[in-house]
Amino acid sequence: MAIYYHGSAKLFDAFSLSHALEGDGKAKFGFGVYVAGTYESAAHYAFNKKRPQIKDYYVYTVEIPDRTEDNCLTLKKKVRVSDSIIARAEEKLGETIPAEAKVEGIPFRKYIANKLMDNIGTVRQMTSTATDEGERAASAFLLSIGIQLIEWPHDWKKPEGEKNFAILDDSLVRVLMIDKVDLDDKKHHLVPGSVRTLKEF
Repeated sequence: MAIYYHGSAKLFDAFSLSHALEGDGKAKFGFGVYVAGTYESAAHYAFNKKRPQIKDYYVYTVEIPDRTEDNCLTLKKKVRVSDSIIARAEEKLGETIPAEAKVEGIPFRKYIANKLMDNIGTVRQMTSTATDEGERAASAFLLSIGIQLIEWPHDWKKPEGEKNFAILDDSLVRVLMIDKVDLDDKKHHLVPGSVRTLKEF
């Protein structure tokens, strides 16, 4: 198991994907519980752009499954989807996925989302955008073939650095500690010395 961090303007004891779109309202990197590799990044994500009037910020220290090649879809640029994931996806779909949809994780995920929602078009159309409903369906599909995590770089210019993850099953995220923190008003960064532990599990 690995230790990661989640920032939120809401206080709770356990994660539930029924609340997954209540932050910024997007499933940009897939439908799941989003966690960051550093405490500071998670604190920054606690700021809710849709509800800036909320001034309560929390950082959750959580335990998630270890990343493996078989249980994680990476969204890094210029990294082809692993043969193992492709084979499992094609077997479940009962068809060959177009080559253009296998070159990277993002077009692969969006293709599956559109395929599951019967949004059939050109491969380019099916790999460029997907609805929230499609993202939810794609995450359920990926989970059904053994994919527990979606990974992307915190800084796309430094893809080997800090990683963020979406965990596709909320029961795989265990809360270890909840802290309340302060963020500065300008850039919403963690205020040094502001961490107050509320609960340990």
